[in-house]
Amino acid sequence: TMGHIGTTSFFPSKNLGCYGDGGALMTDDDALGERLRMIANHGQKKTYYHDLIGVNSRLDALQAAILRVKLRHLDDFNRARRQAAASYDDRFSEIQDLQTPTRLPHSTHVFHQYTLQVKNGRREALKAHLQAAGIPCNVYYPLPLYRQKAFEKWWDGKPLETTEILCRDVLSLPIHTEMTSKEIDRVTETVVRFFRD
Repeated sequence: TMGHIGTTSFFPSKNLGCYGDGGALMTDDDALGERLRMIANHGQKKTYYHDLIGVNSRLDALQAAILRVKLRHLDDFNRARRQAAASYDDRFSEIQDLQTPTRLPHSTHVFHQYTLQVKNGRREALKAHLQAAGIPCNVYYPLPLYRQKAFEKWWDGKPLETTEILCRDVLSLPIHTEMTSKEIDRVTETVVRFFRD
């Protein structure tokens, strides 16, 4: 179901993150796997012999050791994020101008991010309100891929309505595995106060 190659990131903020940049590629195709390993190792199969154009994209031993330890705790990390998200959902359920993250019936969300859709053009004001209170929040991916300079030559000029709406309206709140009830309360109370005032 992943296609020919599956990918994952081990960026530090991810549910399973190392202390630096890292990631993994997965395939069940041996020839493709060998090619991927070569690309990630400067295009080399043998040291100093470059058969392909490659990059330095190897996970170092320290990052691998950190991931090995953290992997044992991944279920607990995901559970903590789901609990934080449930608290957010509960507190925001009555706010008409917020859409909380949707969960599909036959899936489990692990909440790498907790992203709200802030309706009626209120996102920037809510973001400023949270930042003024010292609460970090972020707009991830504010520009659709097709509007990025790197992809503009392939764009047919027709905007995707849902994509445009989400890029305009989404705002991510703090969520991590060590969030305390007090921290969650502070975030939710600040958001609720914004919509109440």
